[in-house]
Order: sequence, then C-alpha cells, then structure tokens
Amino acid sequence: MNPATQYDPKISSADVLQRVLASPVIPVFYHADVDYAQRMLSACYAGGIRVFEFTNRGDNAFEVFGQLRRYAREQCPELLLGIGTIYNARDAEAFILAGADFVVQPITTADVAATCRHHDVAWVPGVMTLNEIFHATRLGAALVKIFPGSVVGPDYVKAVRGPMPQVKIMVTGGVEPTVESLREWFGAGVNCVGMGSQLFKNADDPAALSRRIAGLLEFVATVKP
Repeated sequence: MNPATQYDPKISSADVLQRVLASPVIPVFYHADVDYAQRMLSACYAGGIRVFEFTNRGDNAFEVFGQLRRYAREQCPELLLGIGTIYNARDAEAFILAGADFVVQPITTADVAATCRHHDVAWVPGVMTLNEIFHATRLGAALVKIFPGSVVGPDYVKAVRGPMPQVKIMVTGGVEPTVESLREWFGAGVNCVGMGSQLFKNADDPAALSRRIAGLLEFVATVKP
C-alpha cells in the first residue's frame, strides 16, 4: 500500500455528510477486477447513485480503489467515493491520501476517528448498541452505521429513535433492494442505507442494474425523512 500520491480536490466532512443525507442509497461493493468494478460503478452512477462505498476486503483493494478513484473523477464527476471495512489508522490514512471522500468502519476505533478528524474526512463508524452509538458520537461521528441490520431489524431503529432522536443513522446488512424493505427501514427512521451483494446479484446487465437503482431512488425520494 503506497499512500504517496495525495488526491485533490478536498471535500469537507460537513459537505460530504450533507451530500450523503441527500443521496441516501449507498452501494457497498468490492471486486478484485478493475474493469468489472468500473462497469458496476458506471451502472450505479447512470441509475442516479451519487455516493458509493468500495470496501477494503481483498488483497488488492487499495490498487483497485486507486483506479476507481481516477475513473470516477473522469467519468462520474458528481460521485462521492468512500472506503469501507477500515480497522486501523494506517489504512484510513492510506485510503484518505488516495482520495477517499469518507471512511466507513464495521466497528468504532478512536485512532481512525482521529485520523479522519485530522484530515477533515467524514467518518462513519459501525455500531450496534446504544452505548456504542453514544461512544461513537462522543468521538465525533456525525453519522453512525448500524451493522448488521439483519440482526436487529427496523423495530430496533424505531426504539433507538426514542432516546436518540437526533443521531443520524445508516443501516447496512439486511437492506434488500426492494420497495418493501426500503419502506420498512426509512419508515423506522434511518437516514440512509447501504446495500451490498443483494443489489449486485445478477448484475451482468449494467443497464438493468441502472434501471433497478433508478426505480429504488424514485421510491426513496417519497419516503425518506
């Protein structure tokens, strides 16, 4: 992993958060093949996606991310491209310097929070319990990710909204690319959702993926908070 080349221009964490909340469906994706990843990124963008999370889940994730960053800059100029599955400050720093617009964790660690704060890059930590949500916000999180959502379900988000009505919540894991699933989650009070493998199932036809995404975004616009 070579973080020597720093990406520019810089988007502030506050601007990123505002744009994430305005584009509340976020694909969560990893693939080791750059060409395939670019096709999926383009299909999502054509369908209306403006925030995309690439995950750090393979040996060459850093190299693929760097090529996606350059591709998105040229072909998808309105896209925010972030990095997910970050566990430590070293990886956070490397991906930030490579151009990550935001950093997502499956857990919450103070060192990654500090790195993102130093670079003014949006940080989205993974949480589950009320205590974890509170701890993450104390570390500076303006948006938290409940993961895996399939374990707790929409009713849990409704319950969290009682004592924590102001916390911005993203849910991933368990969000299906269907109107019914999106209605449940947004009706429960989430601010945005991440969709992974279910969104990209049978995605050999990029045009069909674009149409499916466009339909989901049209529906979400009618139900999001």
